[in-house]
Amino acid sequence: MSTPQPPMPQTAAPNWQAAPGSSYPTYTSPIPVVRTHLGHALASEWTKIRSVRSTMWTLGVFVLLVVGIGLAAAALVAANSADGGVGDENPLSLGFFGLLLGSMCIITLGVLTTASEYGTGMIRTTMTACPSRGRVLAAKAIVFFSVAFVVTLAASLVVALADVSMLDAREPTGQEWLKGTVGISLYIALLGLLSLVVGSIIRHSAGAITIMIGVLLAPLVIALFMFSESLQDLQQALFEYSIPNQLSVFYSQSLSSSGPSGWDPLWIMLVVTAAAFAAAYALLEKRDV
Repeated sequence: MSTPQPPMPQTAAPNWQAAPGSSYPTYTSPIPVVRTHLGHALASEWTKIRSVRSTMWTLGVFVLLVVGIGLAAAALVAANSADGGVGDENPLSLGFFGLLLGSMCIITLGVLTTASEYGTGMIRTTMTACPSRGRVLAAKAIVFFSVAFVVTLAASLVVALADVSMLDAREPTGQEWLKGTVGISLYIALLGLLSLVVGSIIRHSAGAITIMIGVLLAPLVIALFMFSESLQDLQQALFEYSIPNQLSVFYSQSLSSSGPSGWDPLWIMLVVTAAAFAAAYALLEKRDV
């Protein structure tokens, strides 16, 4: 027959279990409780984009391409032209070549702004710190767009001023100055923003960069090899709405006799980017990180 065990002694409950209510009624935390907002997300994304080496490298190469090729083109034209100028053509148009190549740098940086966080897993920390996913995407878009626009504007303005001073050409009109500096900078920044959104959708840096370079160059290259008469309408459309042709419109040097003109390329890129942003936001809310 077993011997009954004595009852276990009752221990006092820990202080945090003793009774409802605060155990330290007079304690006040020195850490202020602040309701987070978009400004905090902007500060976080600004810290990220300026502290990684890829930003300095891509923007540095971008400025080098835009300024270097722009000045080289102006010097070449001035040296080989009989009158040292471009006649009645817009002298700002020589900046087109550098911006076309430099746009690949902006595309790359836009993709890396979002897709690289998925590759490293940093996106989990970002979403933990800011559970509002739409706010994170908006903050990334605002910071990147601002950086891309300012850098592009500065580079294109340097090239424009240098080209006008180096060439014996007519003075550009106010509209030409506006389109050749501010307009083209807005377009390039929107192109980079579209790349950022594609990076958020694809979540893979190499894949998103490949897609965006294809969007940049493929329509024009494909159109060059369309020799069939039955494909002439498609060929014309690819020429007119290719990104290189839309870039040339800002210098009144369209590669096609029809298609977008004036400020049309900017509105087209704005609509496309807005649609892609809406799709990225919807997917971001549904998918796991």
